[in-house]
Amino acid sequence: MTSMQSGTNTATMAGSSGEKRPASDNSPRYIVDKAVAPGLTQEVAPGVHWLRMPLPFPALDHINLWLLDEGDDFVIVDTGMGDDQTKAIWNQIFSGPMAGRHANRVICTHYHNDHAGLVGWLTERFNVELWMSQGEFYASHSVYSEVASHQPSRMYDMYRVNGLSDTILEQMLERRNSYRVNVRHFPPSFRRLLDGDTVRVGGNDWKIIAGYGHSPEHSALYCEELGVLIAGDMVLPRITTNVSVQATEPNGNPLDLWFRSLERHAQLPPETLVLPSHGLPFRGLRDRLAFIRKHHEERLEELVAFCSTPKTTAQVLPTLFHRELDVHQTGIAMGEALAHLHYLMYEGRLRREVDREGFIRFVAA
Repeated sequence: MTSMQSGTNTATMAGSSGEKRPASDNSPRYIVDKAVAPGLTQEVAPGVHWLRMPLPFPALDHINLWLLDEGDDFVIVDTGMGDDQTKAIWNQIFSGPMAGRHANRVICTHYHNDHAGLVGWLTERFNVELWMSQGEFYASHSVYSEVASHQPSRMYDMYRVNGLSDTILEQMLERRNSYRVNVRHFPPSFRRLLDGDTVRVGGNDWKIIAGYGHSPEHSALYCEELGVLIAGDMVLPRITTNVSVQATEPNGNPLDLWFRSLERHAQLPPETLVLPSHGLPFRGLRDRLAFIRKHHEERLEELVAFCSTPKTTAQVLPTLFHRELDVHQTGIAMGEALAHLHYLMYEGRLRREVDREGFIRFVAA
């Protein structure tokens, strides 16, 4: 979820930068009219089964998960949240559509709690390995243990010098590390996925496409034979992926990393069937990516204009987010706003100013 790494909900933020997608010939072409019901599966490509789990967030109430056929066995791709409701639905799957079959591995696209909440429970249930990238594996353990600047207080210190009020920060500090709540436990070992690796499943090759910006080392899976991309959170049909500056890398440029990652996804065939983590399966990948880039460029232009005089990150939030934000959403919005401001700074379109007290403002260069 989309993501803040220091203990708050790590989902994508629905409509995170205010996207309003108009109907047009370039809109995603959905292959279904409605979502599969919880506890059931639906085959969306040969040997590729779709299931959906609920999420406890009003703005983002579901996650899509995938099962890949492998003879009498199957492969799980992503797990849902580590809560009792999600476990109960998994049990329905195991006693219903997948009755009598065995999972032989769990693949996780990235460490965020809606994708990895039950990796420990599922790998132990079937006595199998977790497959994921090294960056995501260590990020999970760091966030859970609150080490390497993953303490929520370090993130809030970054927000403070970027203009967020003490009143909101005090409310944020009252929140506990929800990663520990939503990820029951995490395996102590894993099988490493690298960019360009090929994972053989049921007679088909799935190529790992690493993505950056949303999380440390996100793994999408592309099968050329089937023309299918399991996109994780890298490409979504109706909302924009959350891309945030983290306290672990306070001078980072994650939006540039994400843009460059999307350019690699755009090299896939235009009729690729995209299986996103949120929303419905769709075709029209290149059009969708072009729309996303245009949308962000428009927001970036608005930011440059708004920063004709020095502005803190907190002051630019209404320019990016055209709605009222609660405390939780404000935290996610701060990270994303910083990502946009840093992108413009590294492009030379904004200049960062730091006053004697350490407070940061951005102004048009």
